[in-house]
Amino acid sequence: MSGDRPVSDVLQDVLKNLQELVHSEVQLLKVEVREDATRALSGATWLGLGAINVLAAWMMLLWAAVFALAPVMPLWGATLVVAGFTAAVAVMLLVLGRRRLQRLRPQPERTIQTMKENLEWIKQSTK
Repeated sequence: MSGDRPVSDVLQDVLKNLQELVHSEVQLLKVEVREDATRALSGATWLGLGAINVLAAWMMLLWAAVFALAPVMPLWGATLVVAGFTAAVAVMLLVLGRRRLQRLRPQPERTIQTMKENLEWIKQSTK
């Protein structure tokens, strides 16, 4: 048959296509990770600014609580009560935050899916 291509040409084409496929997957992974990092940085910036303001407001509320307790106990005692309460809340929040962070499993979802599809395609085409 005059239209048949040599096996070496077919293998070269397959290898070239495979290289292009791997290159495309790496590019997709880079884009996906970059997008996620940009979103995370933006969110972290806003969270940081909000946290600074919450901290300032919290400090004022704590001082108000100390002054509210001062008429019924010594100032040092009122300060100690408010500090103890604040420490208990802080420990609780830190434990909850740590648990949530431990559950994070960031994965490049689209890249994983396309890699699975590509592997399936390669299996199908080699049969």
